[in-house]
Amino acid sequence: MAQIAKKTKRYPSDLTDEEWYQIAPLMPKPGRRRGRPREADFREVINAVRYLVRSGCGWRMLPIHFGPWQTVYGWFRELARRFLFQTIHDVTLMLDRERAGREASPTAGVIDSQSVKASAPGAQRGYDAGKKIVGRKRHIAVDTDGRLLMVNLTPADISDSAGAQAVLDGIRKRWPWVKHLFADGAYDRLKLMDKAAYLDFVIDIIRRSDDQKGFHALPRRWVVERTFGWMTRWRRLVRAAHRCLSRHDPRRHGRQPATKNRSSMNFQTDSKKFQSQRSFANFSSTGRPH
Repeated sequence: MAQIAKKTKRYPSDLTDEEWYQIAPLMPKPGRRRGRPREADFREVINAVRYLVRSGCGWRMLPIHFGPWQTVYGWFRELARRFLFQTIHDVTLMLDRERAGREASPTAGVIDSQSVKASAPGAQRGYDAGKKIVGRKRHIAVDTDGRLLMVNLTPADISDSAGAQAVLDGIRKRWPWVKHLFADGAYDRLKLMDKAAYLDFVIDIIRRSDDQKGFHALPRRWVVERTFGWMTRWRRLVRAAHRCLSRHDPRRHGRQPATKNRSSMNFQTDSKKFQSQRSFANFSSTGRPH
């Protein structure tokens, strides 16, 4: 235990004992097939992925004490394929809500979008004329405390209302108790409202006052803006460095804002994602890790 306690303080992104005990039962169990026993330490794999996303480094630049980067990358791909990071994200989100004295499943949420630059050659991207950004757009939904519920990644030229339609579909399947959503004026579109009514959602549009100048925290809407701030603290999520849209999911990258503080489990899995949302990648233009 002394060795584990020491390791948790090695980097700020490393899992604490409490966090690891919460997710350890979700890790794959050793198979019964013959062959060489598995030597990978899943705690070190998760720590390595979190370090990579927090620092923004490449796979080949991971510190050697995490083990060979090829091993870490291989297990990352395997765990993401099993949607493990999405599972971690959803479980810790519900645990954190219960810890805060709320029901495990939310009944209301806030939707918004954020455009980020995409620097990878040949990447799927578009031009957001409003923000003047060439890149991608994250359409997200959060609960009323800012925990990430759903992500839809599109080129930046997709409108907010069009990208939100996939978010509504995902919420209805994954969080069936959500009924009420808050949004800004960009979501007040007939097609989106019709789909929301069909899926039994009520979308409440919160508008800015025409005579309002400067920054003002609007009711409900400021919550989702804070979530975007949480995401961009993790350098790998500041811009889209991947050719494939799915690899930029924050739930995929071990940093889903599922909880509001460190002791409550700082997983989100991009993408990523635990994204989710699964979980955690940086690729060159050839699609290979670097």
